[in-house]
Amino acid sequence: MSDQAPYLSGLVLTGRRVVVVGGGGVAQRRLPRLLETGAQIDVISPAITPTIEGLLTNPDLRWIERGYADGDLAGAWYVVVATDDAAVNDQVSAEAEERRIFCVRSDDRSRATAWTPASGQHDQVTIGVLGGGDHRRSAAVRDAILEELREGALGARDSLAKQPGVYLVGGGPGDPDLITVRGRRLLAEADVVVADRLAPQPLLEELHSDVELIDAAKLPRGRSAQQEEINRILVDRALQGKVVVRLKGGDPYVFGRGFEEALACAEAGVTWTVVPGITSSIAVPAVAGIPVTHRGVTHEFTVVSGHIPPGHPDSLINWEALAQLRGTLVLLMAVENLPVIASTLISAGKDPGTPAAAIADGTLPGQQQVTSNLAGIAEAMSAAGVGAPAIVVIGNVVDVASGLATAGAAPAEGS
Repeated sequence: MSDQAPYLSGLVLTGRRVVVVGGGGVAQRRLPRLLETGAQIDVISPAITPTIEGLLTNPDLRWIERGYADGDLAGAWYVVVATDDAAVNDQVSAEAEERRIFCVRSDDRSRATAWTPASGQHDQVTIGVLGGGDHRRSAAVRDAILEELREGALGARDSLAKQPGVYLVGGGPGDPDLITVRGRRLLAEADVVVADRLAPQPLLEELHSDVELIDAAKLPRGRSAQQEEINRILVDRALQGKVVVRLKGGDPYVFGRGFEEALACAEAGVTWTVVPGITSSIAVPAVAGIPVTHRGVTHEFTVVSGHIPPGHPDSLINWEALAQLRGTLVLLMAVENLPVIASTLISAGKDPGTPAAAIADGTLPGQQQVTSNLAGIAEAMSAAGVGAPAIVVIGNVVDVASGLATAGAAPAEGS
């Protein structure tokens, strides 16, 4: 087959039989998108990868546990040949040609009747790129187009169907690159953005000039008054038929009061959607080189809000019980109350020598980190000038991290 210009067409495979011959890495890469089409897929192979085996819970996927045999393409609409046996590949493509079934070959595109494009999707727009056999180039062009669509540079903001309502978007721990793909797309389509102080600020600079940007930190003082006004704004703008993005740091539901906003929307009859974010409680220690769990060291980690000190009548935390845990404690919003928290844990039986670390401005260029032990972490933070916002990690995983650094394998800055 000559390298003539291909004719791109979107195949509607829902409910139609697709055959994949081979159960290795190529088949593994092709199957997820094929499954998204709703096709009835038969994988014919004596063996399959563990990942493909995990996909067999999908009722649209069936594994025929043997090699390919003549007649296996009966009733098929589309065939993917993905074995490392050239003779088998020739046999399959010959039967596909005879039955007039379009056939993709992973080993020799010149002998195929269809090529798989580098594809991706943004809202209702599907991108397919064929690079004349240069797969890296195809993928790079696809990614560039998708990025432009997500940022609105290719008219996504004006031409794509937007769904009015409120979107509670987690912006991640601070680095703008750590927001989810969906979160970034929604920012490109927003009419109104209500942003937290801890939301990734560089993302706000990318907003269209006609987007109404509301800084939640500048709303009426007092937690209750401020939250009430945020709820009012979200509901009001959504009822005007606008796409409203409530951009938060971390994840909307991890000490972010996101569900209070969801309830306010629901009570007002406003459509709302949560877009989870990477929570700083896990991401910030990870970027600092501290795993919150590690095999043989800890089997659990507990995330705790420290904005109310132990002994306060509004506190809902059983600090004495936490002191008995052997796993990792991750404290958020605890800088101001850390001395009394540490003292309370020690008084309740926690070893004062338990390793501890504090990371401020995690994932951002100004990230700072200090390590000490439970008894000394508050003083170490004060001496180093490490303040809020900071994540405090208490547990033996901190020593695991120090061992990594000693070995000269500390994570790269900004990684």
